[in-house]
Amino acid sequence: MTALVRLRLDIGYDGSEFAGWARQPGQRTVQGVIEDALARLLRLDPPPVLTVAGRTDAGVHARGQVAHVVVPAAPYAQINGTMPRRLAGLLPPDVRVWRVAVAPEGFDARFSALARRYVYRVCDDPVGVEPLRRHDMVWHPRPLNVDRMNAATALLLGEHDFAAFCRRREGATTIRRLLRYEWARERERVAVATVEADAFCHSMVRALVGALLAVGDGRREVGWPAEVLAARVRDSAVNVAPAHGLSLEEIRYPGDEALGLRAQETRRVRTLNASAPAPPPGEASAAAP
Repeated sequence: MTALVRLRLDIGYDGSEFAGWARQPGQRTVQGVIEDALARLLRLDPPPVLTVAGRTDAGVHARGQVAHVVVPAAPYAQINGTMPRRLAGLLPPDVRVWRVAVAPEGFDARFSALARRYVYRVCDDPVGVEPLRRHDMVWHPRPLNVDRMNAATALLLGEHDFAAFCRRREGATTIRRLLRYEWARERERVAVATVEADAFCHSMVRALVGALLAVGDGRREVGWPAEVLAARVRDSAVNVAPAHGLSLEEIRYPGDEALGLRAQETRRVRTLNASAPAPPPGEASAAAP
């Protein structure tokens, strides 16, 4: 019987030229590129399959993506300690594997995660985005009031059914715990949203950003996003913000001793219990997107 080892990979990529994370026939994807590089490096056929913490859409970037992969122990042992450098020679310049390590017992990149943190960058300069930042920043042609936006985001925090801001998938829950959503000025004409939740459903971050841009430029009232949320129905008035302004910054995990328990909790399908007190941040049950 072949001995196997589970590895944790810390990954960054520029999503501009990728058709998203997930492998798709005939498409250039982050998963496909990394799996093919691993297959070449470890001489595996078929390629090993990565499990990722948060699948990203086409055009979305990442600086703190995490994945795990199970590979035969023998070929890994031969290159232990040099794997990131060797992968750098096989990967294209728009994706990097920063670190590779044997995963702690119970670690699952997807189900062991406590939270995912994204940032979204918007330029509201009337003349447009700085050319060197055009691939990771969206231009908004109207001035944004960050104070109004933060007043609106405060009404969205906590555990809710975010169906109004998600693309539904058959059999998937849209209940999520939004831990943090705040806007700040990175500099005079650049507004940055930080959005953190136990997990996100499909298009949730970009829909939340789109709703708040309408509040920030005065087209909608401060309470409007909360009204949309309460309706639990996808609202055509919510514009999904463009993908290229979004970047996955961090995946947060519990201590090694709690990884397996966290994965078990996350796999449970959750329901919304309005009468039960919300658990503190980091202790919520979650289903990864």
